Amino acid sequence: MENFLFKLSVMLVPGMLAIVCHEVSHGFIAWRYGDPTARMLGRLTLNPFKHIDIIGTLMIFFIGIGWAKPVPVNFSNLRNPKRDMIWVAAAGPITNLILATVSAFLLRGLVAVDNSMVAPGSTLSMLVEPVALMLAFSVYINLLLAIFNMIPVPPLDGGRVLVGLLPYRQASAWARIEPFGMVIIIVLVFFTNIFSYVISPILNVGVHMLAGPQSGLVLGVTQLMMR
Repeated sequence: MENFLFKLSVMLVPGMLAIVCHEVSHGFIAWRYGDPTARMLGRLTLNPFKHIDIIGTLMIFFIGIGWAKPVPVNFSNLRNPKRDMIWVAAAGPITNLILATVSAFLLRGLVAVDNSMVAPGSTLSMLVEPVALMLAFSVYINLLLAIFNMIPVPPLDGGRVLVGLLPYRQASAWARIEPFGMVIIIVLVFFTNIFSYVISPILNVGVHMLAGPQSGLVLGVTQLMMR
């Protein structure tokens, strides 16, 4: 029970922020390009209760990645559906990359201040540790969401970006796999080595690029949270 509460305290806020901002960004960009669906349904808000998916939230604690209820987008409302679909789909991963970058630089700064200005064992030092753990997990979860969602299989964001980039004939053919997309993704994740050979190496490179000297902390926190 103690272990679960510790995980909850570290993972909940950065995990929810990552998946909620991801979904809100889709709706916001869709609104800017002509589709007001998400705005009309009250989904352009950071209130997690508007977006929360119970199973998707629990998965953060069990497998290290989760999801929220998808923000509805009516692509036919976009001013140029094929072109604008690229920006609507890419908005989620781009938002996660921004959050990962901000978290990494805050983590670097916090650790530097803690090492140089905060007395060991002080009250301030005890406050720094949980914040540093949350920032470290934020780097990990945001990078993972960005990378995973760019797998080029619809309905993932990467699949929709690819549909927007391909010529009409090929785009139409690729879009037709969307009804089977989740089955394909499940097979890729659970029955292939895509995580070991593709996602994890990219994730490790991203962590080292962003967190620099604190990359060990990010990877260590991640391993601790996944136990």
